[in-house]
Amino acid sequence: MLSAFDIFKIGIGPSSSHTVGPMRAAQQFASALEQGGLLERTARVHTDLFGSLGATGHGHATDQGVILGLMGDAPDTVDPATVQPRLALLRKTGQLALLGRHAIVFDRVRDIVFLGGQSLPEHPNAMRLTAYAADGAVLSARSYFSVGGGFVVEGGTAPPASAVQRNWPWPFSSGDELMAQARASGLSVAGLMLANECAWRPEAEVRAGLLRIWQVMQDCVQRGFGIGNPLAATPLPGPLHMRRRAPELHRELTQAQQGAADPLAAMDWVNAFAMAVNEENAAGGRVVTAPTNGAAGVVPAVMHYYARFVPGASDEHMVDFLLTAAAIGMLYKANASISGAEVGCQGEVGVACSMAAGALAAVLGGTPAQVENAAEIGMEHNLGLTCDPVGGMVQIPCVERNAMGAVKAINAARMALRGDGSHYVSLDTVIRTMKQTGEDMKAIYKETSLGGLAVNVVEC
Repeated sequence: MLSAFDIFKIGIGPSSSHTVGPMRAAQQFASALEQGGLLERTARVHTDLFGSLGATGHGHATDQGVILGLMGDAPDTVDPATVQPRLALLRKTGQLALLGRHAIVFDRVRDIVFLGGQSLPEHPNAMRLTAYAADGAVLSARSYFSVGGGFVVEGGTAPPASAVQRNWPWPFSSGDELMAQARASGLSVAGLMLANECAWRPEAEVRAGLLRIWQVMQDCVQRGFGIGNPLAATPLPGPLHMRRRAPELHRELTQAQQGAADPLAAMDWVNAFAMAVNEENAAGGRVVTAPTNGAAGVVPAVMHYYARFVPGASDEHMVDFLLTAAAIGMLYKANASISGAEVGCQGEVGVACSMAAGALAAVLGGTPAQVENAAEIGMEHNLGLTCDPVGGMVQIPCVERNAMGAVKAINAARMALRGDGSHYVSLDTVIRTMKQTGEDMKAIYKETSLGGLAVNVVEC
């Protein structure tokens, strides 16, 4: 069993697997040096990035994540506005302060090596950090795996017992078990999740934490629209020089409200919400993994749709939305993957679409069976979705893909609510199929930028 706060984590862009995960790993490594009494003896830290981290790490700012983690920054607390000035100072001085305290000589090119052609067997998102003494002796060497959504696993370690041994009132590890618990308890999916969350922390803290997640999502959309964010007028970082489209779309939609009614205006707003989040993510801004950064726009866009276009929407509904979405996301995390490097974008935007579809069905009054049906529809029509970012940047096709995923989630929820919850393909079946499809997918379509659009679009 995971927590909703494992699925929804506050961090920065552009990638949960390639930026947030490596930041967490590097911070853990530096903390381990301190705990082992090795921090003051460390003269140099070297990082090797393997597999997908090495192949698209430049475009995904993986080296930036490593540097920030070594400095002691955490994804949920680092101020995005300070990142580039601090990196500029590092380039100028050639010195990095481990955990903000112990200065070492650091050369970004020498000390972070991208090895996209090499892989470690445990996972395609792998990294190895090595600390050296002044005489060149190895003080510590550890491997870490960024397994999706900002989750990090250290090589050769197991989860602490305290993380898994809890008195869950309604435990579940599959969609069928989730439905069985709903029938046995008479609770909604959100009700089950809330009861389980209270095994971690008090109910008031759960609700406050989820509303904070919702607030960060709202703030992200506002920044993406350019409200209070002067950087929204500049192109996204990187060689593509891709212009932001969400601010202009927001202005057009706001002005259009005063004119003739457009029956599809809601769809335009959903596109705007999703693109605002993912353009902000691509720029390194503050986002929420949902369940990953690359798919961070889908769930917030559908929540904004609900808040804007459904009468009576309230904070209580938003808590239920996030709890339901988290329950669905946990099933994918436990039984398949949410890593684009492991199963392609079906594990990112596909999972986000499934989560948002089920959650929207829930807050629109759907039964647990209809929620499960909506989640299944959301994934069934994302099966086989590849991860082929142009230039290794989380921009093309990622920004538009989130908008498409959000619209698809709304449609999936509406389809499920038009039925009685009975359907031929179960959520467990589609999760199992997604995993098998990802295993069969060639590596060039799994966040390596070696296939698909990544090789058929000329970078300008």
